[in-house]
Amino acid sequence: MGQKVKSSHHFQFRTKADIQQAVLDTLEPLKNHFTSGNSGLQLGSTAAMHNEALALMEAFSRPLWGLIPHAGGGGESDLWPIYLKGIINGTNPEHEEYWGEFVTQDQRMVEQAVFGLGLALAPHKLWDPLSELEKQQLFRWLNQINLVDHSNPNNWLMFTVLVNVGFKKVGMPYNQAIMDEYLEAIDTYYLGDGWYSDGKTDQRDYYVPFGMHYYTLIYAKLMEHDDPERAKVYRERAKTFAEQFIYWFAEDGSCLPFGRSQTYRFAQVSFWCALVFAGVEPFSLGVMKGIIMRHFRWWFAKPIFTSDGLLSIGYAYPNLIMGESYNAPGSPYWGYKAFILLDLPDDHPFWTAEEEPLPPLRPLSAQPHARMILCRPDDEGHVVALASGQMANFELAHNAAKYSKFAYSTRFGFSVPKGYYGLAQGAYDSTLALCENDEHYRVRRYCEEYVIDEQYVYSRWLPWRDVEVRTWLIPAGMWHVRIHRILSSRYLTAAEGGFAVGRMTDYTLREADAVEAAPGRIAAMMPSGISGVVNVQGYTNAVMIYPEANTNLLKPRTMIPTLTVQMQPGEHLLISSIFGASNNEENQRHYGLPPVVEKTPEGRIIVSDAETKTVYFSLEN
Repeated sequence: MGQKVKSSHHFQFRTKADIQQAVLDTLEPLKNHFTSGNSGLQLGSTAAMHNEALALMEAFSRPLWGLIPHAGGGGESDLWPIYLKGIINGTNPEHEEYWGEFVTQDQRMVEQAVFGLGLALAPHKLWDPLSELEKQQLFRWLNQINLVDHSNPNNWLMFTVLVNVGFKKVGMPYNQAIMDEYLEAIDTYYLGDGWYSDGKTDQRDYYVPFGMHYYTLIYAKLMEHDDPERAKVYRERAKTFAEQFIYWFAEDGSCLPFGRSQTYRFAQVSFWCALVFAGVEPFSLGVMKGIIMRHFRWWFAKPIFTSDGLLSIGYAYPNLIMGESYNAPGSPYWGYKAFILLDLPDDHPFWTAEEEPLPPLRPLSAQPHARMILCRPDDEGHVVALASGQMANFELAHNAAKYSKFAYSTRFGFSVPKGYYGLAQGAYDSTLALCENDEHYRVRRYCEEYVIDEQYVYSRWLPWRDVEVRTWLIPAGMWHVRIHRILSSRYLTAAEGGFAVGRMTDYTLREADAVEAAPGRIAAMMPSGISGVVNVQGYTNAVMIYPEANTNLLKPRTMIPTLTVQMQPGEHLLISSIFGASNNEENQRHYGLPPVVEKTPEGRIIVSDAETKTVYFSLEN
């Protein structure tokens, strides 16, 4: 019988044995949920865009991302007999739980990739125990990926490559021509400076590290002798990317919440795990071990498992609101891609390396390919991204919230709307929300223009065809300044939201006492952090918005300090200063010293530090 996941303190994440045990303990509850033929896992009653049969198969497949490297690195699990029975039945056309045929792009292609990895890393578990007939049936079912009309022109191409690598490793027929074709296509997605796009799309999100780089690093390792030139290129690109991606991680192990597929959680660190697996060291093993282990500890201290011990859809807690249309109950187990490093032998130097902190990093890292500036505004490791100009090229739920807010934060996360009627349902943190009727708000979505400079982020966006907003985001120490030039033909209400901060959880504290309000400014001095906004020009009110529950990725109950103004048709200049930090006396002092924003007689806008007078930004009128 299965059992619940042990308490978070059980998972120390310091040794290989710790990680091996975490995989075993977190997969133990699955035993209660296999279908009668073992080829599916029924992990919940919610649905995704694909049908229930595919959801069962997805849930069966994704835990293998942890179980396969666990076995490849010498681990044993009593789940293997169950999985073998499921594989035998799932690939048998005569069985009622057969995984089925497909002739075009299909969710099964996504899940086939891990079987290719299994043939390469753990044939003693996945292949050798099968009879000749069972091997042929598995081969035939997997080989469908070589016969489809076309594959998704993005990271999906690597699923076909991994299946063929697996065929090659166990001596079965493989399609070298399609591998070459798809790997050449992958090269056309390379943007330079370590960055890929995920196909011909506009988004630059986690599918770069846990998609494009992750799969090409696995290829680099598995095919380093068969295809040394490509392996070398993939390693070099990943090394270059790592020098920028490290800025997305905070010292406490958290990583920047941004973009789609956040429910894959610790897949955020799978890139670093794949680097170690492939023998790439852009930083010392100690630095990479610190990133990986702190990340695991950060996640496993969160309530991400259900009471039955299953991974939930959500981020820092179970939350369907922020999920994607393709997130079925088993989808979160894609996070187990991070366990690829368990394939490393016991004597690999990674396991004996001492964890090191992050290396010295610049306060600001302008990353034009990501279309953001990564800011490290304090000594506590808080990471803030000032973002502009990208959106997913297909219509995701809460697309604008996931890609087009002004700021994303490891401390405060970001919020998604629960509805679009009023500010509480919209949960408009870190954005400018505009409406005509005080009911339905519009925010920045697609940008007509954008600039990523070393000192600012600029965008021009059109919430209506006759309303133009030009926005500058300026990092200023522990603050950032937002400047909006608005040209409007409409009567509008504007609401400028700061960071969403977690509300009180202790009944002995009065929440009202933690709200600090003064003319033109308001802040929440909460145990989970300080979030404040200050009017510099253009706003008339400072209010605290209490959004609907479960709108924020990190905290289920939040509050958002917000500036508002009613605007007539015409041209308007709105300027605000936004603060976000942990709550201590020194940071409370910093909140009392917002940046100085001056307008010169010549019409320039200058942003400078209140204490040192350091100029951060100068805008010509």
